[in-house]
Amino acid sequence: MKGSAKGRYGLQFMVELALQAGRGPVLVTTVAERQDLPPKFIRVLLGSLKSAGLVKVQRGPSGGCELARHPSTISALQVLEALEGRLGAGEAEPGSTTGARAVRELWNRSTSAARAVLGRTTLADLAARQQDLEVDTQGYSI
Repeated sequence: MKGSAKGRYGLQFMVELALQAGRGPVLVTTVAERQDLPPKFIRVLLGSLKSAGLVKVQRGPSGGCELARHPSTISALQVLEALEGRLGAGEAEPGSTTGARAVRELWNRSTSAARAVLGRTTLADLAARQQDLEVDTQGYSI
């Protein structure tokens, strides 16, 4: 499952906000630089994430964005569905042949499995893993 740029960038953005949780609003440019993301694209994603109640945006000199809730209460599935709609929605009904139904059953099982993994993986989980990977790539043992 590759996912769209919108979903991947959105998750990267939200993981960075999870890493910064509790420190107050973070500038979009800071997040973009740390995650190597295009700032304009992040600004596009913010509307959907804010509408879903996942991000708060504060304007002004001390403004920026931050998670609306604790990272342990936001799942990867919630982020992806805020940006892309319900995972697995809009798929065609199974055809009338046995082969089409068998493929459809496989597709439904794989979509259910992906939803389960994404639903139980929180931003806190992803932030902790990112920290582990950053330590590991700097040559330190974990």
